[in-house]
Amino acid sequence: MSVRLRPMRLADLDAVLALEEQLFAPDTWTRAMYRDELARTDTRHYLVAEDDGVVVGYAGLIAYDDEAHVATIGVARDRQGEGIGALLLDALLAEADRRSPLVLLEVRADNEVAQGLYRRRGFTEIGRRPRYYQPSNTDAVVMKRELL
Repeated sequence: MSVRLRPMRLADLDAVLALEEQLFAPDTWTRAMYRDELARTDTRHYLVAEDDGVVVGYAGLIAYDDEAHVATIGVARDRQGEGIGALLLDALLAEADRRSPLVLLEVRADNEVAQGLYRRRGFTEIGRRPRYYQPSNTDAVVMKRELL
């Protein structure tokens, strides 16, 4: 795999938003949301996965001293199954582990593949959020991972 990770930049937003639409419509983040996240450099860590200059995935982490949150992970549909999501998640978790003993996330209840990846990285289900994803009204599974 020739994919490399690097920090997300404002110039990446067109590519990231195209992937958002492909992967998460109608529950997509907006350009304004990403701009706001990228401006919060003290508590945010956003990455893109790039292959030959093309953004094929992205991920974001919100991290505080007491807990961190995996905010988003997305991989282009035609590149899923290649380990890009795991690469992104592992990079987020390495950053989270430097900042916080606890990592939380929400994942769509209908996304078994992502839930499996999170379980393999030490996450356990701790609850559900009914109709969390809007406007689709899809439930979220809440998961956590704690450093021992």
